[in-house]
Amino acid sequence: MAAALLANVLYSGGFVLEKRALARLPQVTVREPARLLRLVLGSPLWIAGSLALASGFAAQLVVYRTLPIAAAQGIFVSGLVLLVLLSARLLGEETSGRERYALGAILAALLMVVLSLDEGTDTVSRAAPYPLLLLLCVPSLAAGVWLYRSAERRALRRHRLPTTGVEYGVAVGLLYGVSSLAIKGVSGYWTPSDLPGFLTGVLRSPYPYLLLFTGAFGLVMSQAALQRCRASLIVPVCTTVTSLHTAVLGTLSFGEALPDDPLRLTLRLAGTGLAVAVLLSMPKHDAAPQPTARRKELTPP
Repeated sequence: MAAALLANVLYSGGFVLEKRALARLPQVTVREPARLLRLVLGSPLWIAGSLALASGFAAQLVVYRTLPIAAAQGIFVSGLVLLVLLSARLLGEETSGRERYALGAILAALLMVVLSLDEGTDTVSRAAPYPLLLLLCVPSLAAGVWLYRSAERRALRRHRLPTTGVEYGVAVGLLYGVSSLAIKGVSGYWTPSDLPGFLTGVLRSPYPYLLLFTGAFGLVMSQAALQRCRASLIVPVCTTVTSLHTAVLGTLSFGEALPDDPLRLTLRLAGTGLAVAVLLSMPKHDAAPQPTARRKELTPP
């Protein structure tokens, strides 16, 4: 639990720092990845944000060794509460009343997931069959890249409607979902007392290569999307897709059983489902600014 909450803090802080850094940079695009990397690597603020995100991935390794993958996703989703608060405080991204109610519901979902945990009965799997894992991951990667390219093509059309960032969030979320499964796989090999054996086992698995692909494409795609859209909108969409993808496909591929106790099972499923449902129902468009009412001048009698 402590590692999961620490990962939430690192992720939220990292995204906010990167967003602030990107706001000060010229417009970046996935069509010029070398220029994008040159610009972001020249920003100390962006580097600080990326280091925070990298530390969050390290904390995930601890989480996946101690918690079932579905339960971990329910806790990771709660980090969006901190993200929205930081976005409002540091980025000036205001939240609506509907969004604030959604944050309260996410906190309730987190409590339900926490109450469903039972250290004595929960099983944590360490490995997944490689053919099954690749069968699930490769289509997700292809769908994420295709969806992002489709959103980019629509954004280039003249007289287009302003982009909401939902398509970008879904696309990046699919890549990060695969990345999360790869981190889960790497955690199963982690043996601090046998570092050479750990490295040998990992390099023989598909996990480091999935991480390289998702890391390279996810970096370029997420930075271009984050610069164009509100962090408090695109990151919740991305996190929702990542959590849903990881919880469903991760439980299937790693063969982790859900709680046997009916009450704990209900809490686990209802908490995760509530978090996902709330995030999917959050507003996808910013409210249009209201026209300022003109003051009526009093005419002297």
